[in-house]
Amino acid sequence: MAKLKVTVAEMVANARREIQEIETPDLIAMLNDPDVVIVDIRDVRERQRSGFIPNSFHAPRGMIEFWVDPDSPYFKPIFGENKKFVFHCASGWRSALTCQTLNAMGFESAHLREGFSTWEAQGGPVEHKN
Repeated sequence: MAKLKVTVAEMVANARREIQEIETPDLIAMLNDPDVVIVDIRDVRERQRSGFIPNSFHAPRGMIEFWVDPDSPYFKPIFGENKKFVFHCASGWRSALTCQTLNAMGFESAHLREGFSTWEAQGGPVEHKN
């Protein structure tokens, strides 16, 4: 097996030095802010299994760059709105890498530092679809 030049943990640590991280209680306090869009980048099966933040926008991790780029045929108009976008995954790793990439593209973003893993335990509401 080839030795990696950089581990995923190192990539995430590097990303976290470059991006805005939001703590869970702070994002809970922003839930009713009409200028904040919470973007869930987890796989649809994760959302079905553990629920999701009410009114969050689901954008699969593999499509983010395409959905954010206004020149992409896959562009989603929500990303053209003048809002604060806060991305989250389960533990904060995928969202940290996502925000680093989006910021490099010129798209301002932040992420939920601990991800969805501590959301409910810290008092965040969770919605489940049947």
